[in-house]
Amino acid sequence: MSLLTVLMLLPLIGCLALFAVSGENVKSIKIIALISSLVTFGTSVALALRFKSGVQGFQFVESHSWISSFGVRYQVGIDGIALVLILLSTLLVPVVLLASWNESEGGRWSPRAYYIFILVLETMMIGVFAATDVFFFYVIFEAMLIPVYFLIGGYGRGERAAAAMKFLLYSLFGGLLMLAALIGLYVSAEGQIGGTFDVTALSHLHLSSLTENLFFLGFFIAFAVKAPLWPLHTWLPTAAKSATPATSVLLLGVLDKVGTYGMIRFCIALFPHASHTFTPLIIVLSLISIIYGAFLAIGQRDINGLIAFTSISHFGFITLGIFAMTSQGLSGATLYMVNHGFSTAALFLAAGWMSSRRGSTKIDDFGGLQRVTPVMAWTFFIAGMSALALPGLSSFVSEFLVLVGTFTRYPVAAIIGTTGIVLAALYVLLTVQKALHGPATPGNEDLKDLGLREKIAIAPVILLLVFLGFYPKPVIDHINPATDHVMAQAGASDPLPKAGK
Repeated sequence: MSLLTVLMLLPLIGCLALFAVSGENVKSIKIIALISSLVTFGTSVALALRFKSGVQGFQFVESHSWISSFGVRYQVGIDGIALVLILLSTLLVPVVLLASWNESEGGRWSPRAYYIFILVLETMMIGVFAATDVFFFYVIFEAMLIPVYFLIGGYGRGERAAAAMKFLLYSLFGGLLMLAALIGLYVSAEGQIGGTFDVTALSHLHLSSLTENLFFLGFFIAFAVKAPLWPLHTWLPTAAKSATPATSVLLLGVLDKVGTYGMIRFCIALFPHASHTFTPLIIVLSLISIIYGAFLAIGQRDINGLIAFTSISHFGFITLGIFAMTSQGLSGATLYMVNHGFSTAALFLAAGWMSSRRGSTKIDDFGGLQRVTPVMAWTFFIAGMSALALPGLSSFVSEFLVLVGTFTRYPVAAIIGTTGIVLAALYVLLTVQKALHGPATPGNEDLKDLGLREKIAIAPVILLLVFLGFYPKPVIDHINPATDHVMAQAGASDPLPKAGK
């Protein structure tokens, strides 16, 4: 059994441990869940230390027959892209558990069920980034909907049932299209290389142009829903407003990355010619997402809605970097996935603390927090500055790489994309001005600042936002060999510099 499989099993072992405790002993349930997540994170760090950077291809590979009659296998392995996303996932789970210590109480089901959903979701997040059998990936991709549905619908607020159902329906629609493409892919493989779902073997299939285009669309639409990319984004603001802060962190910080990860791992790797065919359309959709999300964020009065629309804009940047088909753009997009996960986590957690103390999610109700709750205000401020890609914070490096990588091939698209930076300054700075500065809004005078537990929870996220802003090399060194391999699979190369006149 590889260390990667052990990593996937650890949260499930934590679930079993939760059943050994009385459902009324909520404190012990919380401690067991937190310890389980910390052990999982420590194991992921050990995995990263044993990972050989600079090596292309998958590492920690393990393969066992699962459904032999259809060539389906339990097959896992990771490259640098999967590794950094797994580390993001395993770090954010203990962060959200510690930050939202009392979030499980008052839900439709018991606190134990809440933590079981979180830990099961963690296993699936690891598995979806580790799967190298396409059918195994699809099963986890769809199964992830179940814990998220119950976390939103059972422990959310407001119109939580409607938000959970909308999330489920959108995701199932995309998943059905992927399933149809997956069946077609298997049938096509059977006549050439034998029935298999191995992603490396399938990348060598020879498909007609029409067939490849149809299969690409089946996968891409499913991933665009998950990402989310305009116009398939409308489930996200509703879910973000209704979900708890912890669920929102995992939803936008990790789960949405499955969409953009799938574009890299499957759309480009399996359908390189179709990827080039649809690149102009996808770049247009990415630019619309960037500008549309930013404009909608400017007009938001609800703080969770604001963060949701900023994420739509940011995912536009990520998709733009992926389909620019340059090494800088692809590396920047992958780094952006990691950095967006941390900045979104900090934003949602800070917003959650602000909302729970104030009893409101309206931005106008948070005036003057800098005077009353300085630590909480500074947390939100730093997270906001990272969201607008301020130099010195992590998102700046990734956004810069995406735009530079795009400019070398699509200069007009890169110039249009930079308008998203200007708009980001507007929606972040206007929110900071309203929520943090000026005189305290009536009702804010006696709000409590962050406690020790909350400070411990948010500290690693803030430190990473700063550290990766100045020194992103450890992440980039792991990403670059994997992105070079994807570029080779796509038959793409960086544009040659134009000779000076």
